[in-house]
Amino acid sequence: MKTENTFVALALAALIAGTAVPHAQADTPANMLVIASRIDDIKTFDPAESFEFAGSDVSRNVYERLVNFDPLNLDAGYQPQLAESWIVSDDGMTITFTMAQGHMFSTGNPVTAMDAEFSLRRAVVLNKTPSFILTQFGFTPENVAKTIVATDDMTLVLTLDQPYAVSFVLNCLTSTIGGIVDMQVAMENEVDGDMGSAWLRTNSVGSGPYKVVDWKPNESVLMDLNPNYNGNSPAMERVIVQHIQESATQRLQLERGDIDVARNLSPADVAGIADVEGVKIVDELRGRLMYFAANQKNEMLSDPMVMEALKLAADYEGMSNSFLKGQYTVHQAFLPRTFLGAIDDLPFNYDMDMASEALANSGFPNCGPVAISVRDAQERINIAQSLQNTWGQLGCDVEVIVGTGAQTLDRYRAREHDIYLGAWGPDYPDPNTNAGTFAFNPDNSDEAGATGLLAWRNAWALPEMSNDTLAAVVENDTEARGAMYETLQREFQITAPFGVMFQQIEQNGMGTNVENFVAGGATTAVSYWVVKK
Repeated sequence: MKTENTFVALALAALIAGTAVPHAQADTPANMLVIASRIDDIKTFDPAESFEFAGSDVSRNVYERLVNFDPLNLDAGYQPQLAESWIVSDDGMTITFTMAQGHMFSTGNPVTAMDAEFSLRRAVVLNKTPSFILTQFGFTPENVAKTIVATDDMTLVLTLDQPYAVSFVLNCLTSTIGGIVDMQVAMENEVDGDMGSAWLRTNSVGSGPYKVVDWKPNESVLMDLNPNYNGNSPAMERVIVQHIQESATQRLQLERGDIDVARNLSPADVAGIADVEGVKIVDELRGRLMYFAANQKNEMLSDPMVMEALKLAADYEGMSNSFLKGQYTVHQAFLPRTFLGAIDDLPFNYDMDMASEALANSGFPNCGPVAISVRDAQERINIAQSLQNTWGQLGCDVEVIVGTGAQTLDRYRAREHDIYLGAWGPDYPDPNTNAGTFAFNPDNSDEAGATGLLAWRNAWALPEMSNDTLAAVVENDTEARGAMYETLQREFQITAPFGVMFQQIEQNGMGTNVENFVAGGATTAVSYWVVKK
């Protein structure tokens, strides 16, 4: 009889080779979770830099935050985690956290307020893509020594630049950038003043349920239990996430029992396993939006009538009812359903006559050439090809450029695209998480380097809408704040160089013995530590 370690080695070798483990060896151990997913967008595990979907999944299971979500009760909102409590000053500008006892990093070091101070400060100082989540509260590299302060091992004080809704601040701290790292180990691995960033790209030192023990880019991530984890010991002592691009391969391995969960099944493969014994499909409405965006450095794409034509020439219902069936519902606003202020308005229907009229009234009636930049994922390629087809009917010369997740994102963040087609998921469950990136861009210069802002990535200057977005985050009346976001979205739908198209319904295939697999809902990432088999 093979040992568990032998099974892991055989399984990884077979999966990396793109073949299935022979069925006689296929039953995964009861204490190990094997997942097939697309993880080619992972660039780093450092919570100060990680900003991609697959990286966020790893981070949620490796790093704890001051506050976080209970995966079995997401509707309850943020809950205490490394901070057991907090007090807000009368003027609303200071939040004082009291740290919880007993939390330890995977290294064996205790988690203290000094680690929290270090982690939040370094995220601001390093100024990586997600840093805006913290700097929007007035934190800067120059002032963090005074505004993010551990007064002792158990007390952390955050001083904001103005009063905000407390829920807004705390929701932001649930994001990946809020992950608390072991200060001692990070600094032991510092190189050229990077505060351990290069080392943390491929290593983890968190206090979460798991620790990363192996990462092969574009192949696999292996996580084992954090032996010092403060919570209940997870039933899954080892988690293997394998990069498997093709839905058909994920389906085959799920049917054979070689994997426990398949996360990227096509609608056809979902339908194909509906009656397969030992397999189930679990639907979960996610916050992820699928959209296209036009670089305003391109003169043609900065013409409002061209953008109107492209939005009218997208076959939303046709895509949703065919190759996206069951997995994406038509949605045209930047706030996902379930968020405060979300709207269901659908101002754009597939109408080639109106699209042709709009294009004829533009300054570019010939429409082209234009390139769609898209990640190598089948449903996204299918969307790009549908747009290529319908926009081609307008007379547009459209090229589809396919790349890896990292390649496509790098081009997008460098503002080198024409049209980017991709997905965006909320970083925290507050409407500003999307308003603050789709509808906010205070400095449109190349030098600003605001890669975390989608408006900036598309070189879209919007001073008035940016001011309206700022006004919404300080409104404490919930009903009034929701109404402000409704107004923002309706203006955005008509004027923005964005075409929001769909909201995701994640259909995860898994063995019938898998329980409590929570992908994260509309607010957070996946939680492996509550899974049972």
